[in-house]
Amino acid sequence: MSGSDSELEVLGGQMKDRIRNVLGRSLAIREVDAGSCNACEVEVNALTNPIYDIERFGLHIVASPRHADAILVTGPVTRNMERGLVQSYNAMAEPRMVIAMGVCAIGGGLFRECYACHKGVGEVVPVDVYIPGCPPRPQAIIQGIMVALDKWQQRK
Repeated sequence: MSGSDSELEVLGGQMKDRIRNVLGRSLAIREVDAGSCNACEVEVNALTNPIYDIERFGLHIVASPRHADAILVTGPVTRNMERGLVQSYNAMAEPRMVIAMGVCAIGGGLFRECYACHKGVGEVVPVDVYIPGCPPRPQAIIQGIMVALDKWQQRK
């Protein structure tokens, strides 16, 4: 087992324990692309491949915000995606968590001064956790999700 494999196993085990302690079941996340370049989506998809296989750690990517405990938002939120993001947020049951992933979602990134984009997800819906990077590595995404779980536990 290589160093990165053992790091993943440790991170994944920690995430699995936190998910079980906080929710008592698996964590369901809805990923919302709000106008990104797709680099962040590639990293989210990498989490579901055989190398990372995050489902074995109790994290599931779901297709509907009605089934989600949290939404993972990528992109600066284009004006065309603003309504869809708000609808997804409103469709989620309480308590809900919003995770902004990537430089664009955090503060607009390259598109910050563009007339057709917001300056990040926080201008549209309240954000609980920020995962920096362009794009963030899968390990950073897992760590960001663990921070979200810690915040969720604090709310209880």
